[in-house]
Amino acid sequence: MNNEGTMKSFMKGAVLLTIAGFIVKLLSAVYRVPFQNLVGDQGFYIYQQVYPFVAIFGIWTSYGFAVAISKLLADTGKQSHGAILRIAVTYVAVISIIVFVLLFFGAELLAGWMGDLQLSQLLKVGAFSVLLMAPLAVLKGYFQSRNDMAPVAYAQVVEQGLRVAVILIGAWIVVSSGFSLYAAGQMAMLGAVAGGLGAAILLLLYFRNHSASLKQPTTTVGAWSIVKEMTAISISVSMSSLILVLFQLVDSFTVFRLLEESGMGRLVAMEQKGIYDRGQPLVQFGILIATSLTLAIVPLVARTSKKNSGRPAEMYARLAFRVSFLFAFAAAVGLTFVMPYVNETLFQTREQSFALIIFSWQIVWMSLLLIMTAMLHGLGKVRVPALLLVSGLVVKIIGNWLLLPIWGVSGAAIAGNIGLMIVVIGLLFYFKKVWPLTFAPLSYYGWLFGAAMAMSAVVLGWSILADNYLFNNLSSRFGALLTTATTIPLGALVFMALIGKSRIITEKEWYIIPFGRKLAGLQLAINSKKKGEMR
Repeated sequence: MNNEGTMKSFMKGAVLLTIAGFIVKLLSAVYRVPFQNLVGDQGFYIYQQVYPFVAIFGIWTSYGFAVAISKLLADTGKQSHGAILRIAVTYVAVISIIVFVLLFFGAELLAGWMGDLQLSQLLKVGAFSVLLMAPLAVLKGYFQSRNDMAPVAYAQVVEQGLRVAVILIGAWIVVSSGFSLYAAGQMAMLGAVAGGLGAAILLLLYFRNHSASLKQPTTTVGAWSIVKEMTAISISVSMSSLILVLFQLVDSFTVFRLLEESGMGRLVAMEQKGIYDRGQPLVQFGILIATSLTLAIVPLVARTSKKNSGRPAEMYARLAFRVSFLFAFAAAVGLTFVMPYVNETLFQTREQSFALIIFSWQIVWMSLLLIMTAMLHGLGKVRVPALLLVSGLVVKIIGNWLLLPIWGVSGAAIAGNIGLMIVVIGLLFYFKKVWPLTFAPLSYYGWLFGAAMAMSAVVLGWSILADNYLFNNLSSRFGALLTTATTIPLGALVFMALIGKSRIITEKEWYIIPFGRKLAGLQLAINSKKKGEMR
């Protein structure tokens, strides 16, 4: 009975974190669109150049360290919790201060390496957000160790909500008041500070009721061993979440500089980098399904792999892979044919749509990468995935230097795909070695590619008809909006109808995944209609 209660509590917490994670990722993808519309491609370039510096440390601490602290607390007796938390606070605080000093006092040096000294002020503002990471990481880890996910989930939503609000409202005020685009970028960096502060205050309010239990006498623990384990766990679990941001950091140091060195004018190079960065929200939106599955299903893999009863871990692993690949592949194929219209609808022009098509295929690699690294981590395998991710980063760096001078931003997009593809291939081979599991039968891939081909034909035909004949008398952007708004649902309907008929994912499996009930209902309706027609 106790085990059943624990599982119910775990599932409730997992669902809450899944919903919060989905909201956070959705906001992260969506806010960039109105921000780019407010500040233009040059303003978007300014923000995207500096964003990775703050994001990398934020992901490592508030996610990686939180998981590490949670694991350490869960694996030790309550008598040691006070000592572990004190060590964790001190350690993360020291790292935060070091990173703050490097970002704030090294801002001019880093901006010089990026080729734009005016970015230094943005780095200085963003540096203050890292000072909030110690309370965020430790408090999140504490609540997660107690399986009390509500404070963590609420803090994530509050943090992202405040951040987005400050970014958009601040950018609007700055631009409408006639200040420079760099001032708008500083306001955007201030959003990270506001979000972190709001989340820290909320977690501290929740923590007040728990602080008394930590004042009891505690046993001593080895500080050095705690620090070593915390570092190893935090880096390994956050690497898969960091990889896309690390790729952005590589782009921050290489794309603008290499474009300018290849003979492109300074302002044009800034705008090209800003246009290239339009791909980031598209990829983030495309991997929402994989992120949700990682949060919801992968913990079940970790738990069920240690049990002999109940649903087998293999079922969850196969389901996570198949659903993630299905939606990621559909998104990438669909964007290939509607990108010019999506590009203009969201970002005002159709410029560099081909480069963005290439960029959008990172959705497939990132989705598979997130699922496999998370499952391997659940099995306790972290070192090899981390090394593979580092190798992908090296390939991205080399690819940018070789391909950017030849193909411009398309070269950078190709380099990103190659880097992620190498990581995914390596993970597949390693997964087969660790856990010889067949993710899906050949019929799954056959139906998937067949559904994608049918969707492509319908999407291409309708988009050409809509763009050239139905909406060609309207303003260009409004016409693109209507083309996008009609083409995407039509393509999705065709794709899901064929997937539903194939039943390559059963109704019972749809029920397991987040928000899968409606898809299960749709699939039942499709197949019941088919049976009725046969009669």
